[in-house]
Amino acid sequence: MPRSDPTRGYSDGDSLVGEIVREEGHIYSLAATNDLLYTGSDNNYIRVWKNLNEFSGFKSNSGLVKAILISREEKVFTGHQDGKIRVWKTSSKNPRVYTRAGSLPALKDVLKSSVKPSNYVEVRRRRTTLWIKHSDAVSCLSLVEDQGLLYSASWDRTVKVWRINDLKCIESIKAHDDAVNSVVAAESLVFTGSADGTVKVWKREIRGKRTVHSFVQTLLKQESAVTALVVSHVAVYSGSSDGAVNFWEMGEKKILKHCGVFKKHRLAVLCLAAAGKLLFSGAADKKICVWRREGKVHTCVSVLTGHTGPVKCLAVVEPSGEEENGGDGRVVVYSGSLDKSVKVWRVPRH
Repeated sequence: MPRSDPTRGYSDGDSLVGEIVREEGHIYSLAATNDLLYTGSDNNYIRVWKNLNEFSGFKSNSGLVKAILISREEKVFTGHQDGKIRVWKTSSKNPRVYTRAGSLPALKDVLKSSVKPSNYVEVRRRRTTLWIKHSDAVSCLSLVEDQGLLYSASWDRTVKVWRINDLKCIESIKAHDDAVNSVVAAESLVFTGSADGTVKVWKREIRGKRTVHSFVQTLLKQESAVTALVVSHVAVYSGSSDGAVNFWEMGEKKILKHCGVFKKHRLAVLCLAAAGKLLFSGAADKKICVWRREGKVHTCVSVLTGHTGPVKCLAVVEPSGEEENGGDGRVVVYSGSLDKSVKVWRVPRH
C-alpha cells in the first residue's frame, strides 16, 4: 500500500485549513457529506476520509474514477473511464466496510437485452453495442432522489437515465455531437454540456408509467468545449476550455436567458461548485476563483492558490444550522487536483 503523508493542518485564520496528500494517483473526483469525504483517482481506488484522516477505502476494477455521488441513503455511485457505473454500500455491522451493491446496467439486464438485435446501436463505424450500456468513459453523474433517477453523461455522446431501485436504464438520450462532459438535473430540467461547444436543456416528463425527456433549447454554441456545469438556485453556470464562465437565468415562460460571461482563468475551467451567492471555479491554471454574485454582477473576491497541478474537482459543504449558530458560518470547500492532493478551504459566505 502506498504511504499516506500526514495531514497538514492550518490555522483557522487562513483560507486553507487542511490538506490530504497520498502519493498514489491523480485526484479526478470528489464527493462530500457533512462528516465524510470521498476521493476518486486514476489508480481505481475510492478513499473515504473522516476529519481528514483515512477512514476507509475500496477498489474498483473499472478503471479511473471520474465521478462520485452519494445518495441520501448513503449509497455511493461511481462512474469510470471504461464506461461502467458501480453502486457501493456500507456494511450495517461496520461502517468502514464498503461492498459492491450492483452495477449499471445490471448483468441480468445486459444478458436479457443482448438477445434482441433491435437493442444494439452503432457507436462507431462497424461497432455496435447495447443501448443500455455506455461505450466510452462516464464523465459525470447527477441524482434526482425524489424521482428515484440517476443521470450519467459519457464521452459516447449520450446521457443515460437510470431507475435507482432496480438499476435499470430507462432511456438513452443522443445528446450531443461530441463527448458529454457534464450533466446536471434540477427539478424537471436536465442540463448537458459537451466538447461540441454547446449547453443543452432537456425537460423530464412523466407520461403514464414512463419517464421521457425532450429537448427544450440550446443555451450556448461556441468553439470552446464546455467542460463543467453547475446549477445554483438562481442561475445555470457553464465553464469552458477557454477559461470563461457563462451564466443564464430563468426568464418568462421558463425559458433560460443568457445574462453574461466572466473570466479570470488563463486556462480551461475544469470544475464548478456553488453555495448561496458564491460560485467556485477550478481550472487547469492550478487556481480556484471565488466569485460573489450581486444581482447579475459576479466579482472575483479571492483566488485560492497552492495546488501544483490542474484543479480537477470541487465539493462544497455548507454549515448546518447548529454549526452556523456556533461557528463562523464559513463554507468548506474541497479541491482535488492532478498534483495528487486534496486541499480544504474555509471561505466566508458574506
